[in-house]
Amino acid sequence: MERTVRIIGAPMDYGANRRGVDMGPSAIRYADLADGLERAGVEPVDDGDLSMPRAEERDPDADQPTGGNAKFLREVEDVCRRVSDRVAATLADGEFPLVLGGDHSVAIGSLNGSAHEADLGAIWFDAHADLNTPETSPSGNVHGMPLAAALGRGAFGETEWAPAPRLRESSIAYVGLRSIDDRERELIRESDMTAFTMSDIDQRGISAVVDDALAVATDGTDGVHVSLDLDWLDPKAAPGVGTPVRGGVTYREAHAALESLSRRHDADGVLRSMDVVEVNPILDEANETATLAAELTASTFGKRIL
Repeated sequence: MERTVRIIGAPMDYGANRRGVDMGPSAIRYADLADGLERAGVEPVDDGDLSMPRAEERDPDADQPTGGNAKFLREVEDVCRRVSDRVAATLADGEFPLVLGGDHSVAIGSLNGSAHEADLGAIWFDAHADLNTPETSPSGNVHGMPLAAALGRGAFGETEWAPAPRLRESSIAYVGLRSIDDRERELIRESDMTAFTMSDIDQRGISAVVDDALAVATDGTDGVHVSLDLDWLDPKAAPGVGTPVRGGVTYREAHAALESLSRRHDADGVLRSMDVVEVNPILDEANETATLAAELTASTFGKRIL
């Protein structure tokens, strides 16, 4: 096996508004993640889960930013600092960091750790833009803020733990957006990011869109972070998510997208890190969403039908 994939569990649900997503890492492992990775030709090494207190033991409003709302911000910071350290150490050891969430706020740590020693691009597979700040968020849930945090937007710009040091805004590509707040829509239009919506996928096909996203994320960067939120898929394919939105990608479109990433990585070694987030077993049906998450991860690392 040529590559070692280090699995880092981050069972955090501080950033979400529905309980249960903290069980996501266990559910994905139970769905034969390690076996799938081995079949893809990589060696999985499981680091286990980061420890964290239950949300019921903490005050969600204990550490609020000035002029904004971000629930459990102190706890999110603590977890993301540790995720960042694990990701950076994994890369320093020459291994590939695979972070299993938990809610999408763990991506703040994933991006931060991956961008310490490299100019980083990112491909964001998600129904949502995740570009709210504490000042604009209608809910205060940090899982709707990870890209804003990594880019140092709003109150996150006053912190040293959230911004990803060498994440390039112009090298961020969304794939499959379909549920965006009004302020997020304005911010995307004003930014240097590239956004491909579900309409783009409908009109052009998933492979063409992913190829263009790769072109954006690899332009002038040292590597690409892949963030896979399972609510990117249609709820019929992935029912076990906290914020389902109808009209997402199909099972086959999702596999085709991640197989495209794998082929590009095989050719150029562009992938640097990955997180897989928002699997909620409480809302799932027979672990279907976790199984899909494990399958899609294996596709990213080269598992094929033939």
